[in-house]
Amino acid sequence: MSSAALTKDEMAARVARDIPYGAYVNLGIGQPTLVADHLDADAGVVLHTENGMLNMGRAAVGDEVDPDLTNAGKQPVTELPGSSYFDSAESFAMMRGGHLDVCVLGAFQVSAGGDIANWHTGAPDAIPAVGGAMDLAIGAKQVFVMMTLFAKDGSPKLVPSCTYPLTGVGCVARVYTEVAVFDLTPDGVVVLDTFGTTYDELAERLDVPLTQG
Repeated sequence: MSSAALTKDEMAARVARDIPYGAYVNLGIGQPTLVADHLDADAGVVLHTENGMLNMGRAAVGDEVDPDLTNAGKQPVTELPGSSYFDSAESFAMMRGGHLDVCVLGAFQVSAGGDIANWHTGAPDAIPAVGGAMDLAIGAKQVFVMMTLFAKDGSPKLVPSCTYPLTGVGCVARVYTEVAVFDLTPDGVVVLDTFGTTYDELAERLDVPLTQG
């Protein structure tokens, strides 16, 4: 256990560490885009964006910013040698065709069984924002989720079953949060690491059975 909860950048670095060498990866809008800034140059990872780019680099800064070169979240990015560009139909064919090894998504809720809800809270005034998340959730070989473990009201976002509209069913393999990393397995939820908390504290606050990895 580390002595403090992780920052967003530290969470992103933890995710980057677990992405296999040479993987083709899509980073969802929001916190997951930070992962691009923490991939080693020799990691061999190829980043895909649903708006039509392959081999995306880290976020662009200063004079690197090109308004025509952005990720799916409209954030300026850099390009790596061998980058290529294509239309949305081609991009979604890559997503739906099982060509991505990993996708990293944000979420409102994840269930112990690996269901994910990340496009709508169901609130009457909420604006639905599904984007390509449904395609990524079913198309990628592995789905990682990067989110805070608790909502602003203190309620857990890792739950026995999702109460928000689902994005995908039984697709999430691992959940990264500021206080713990969880593996979602056929035998239950396994706590791999903790940050600024303990296994016992997590077991007390969450409504899902946990085991220690």
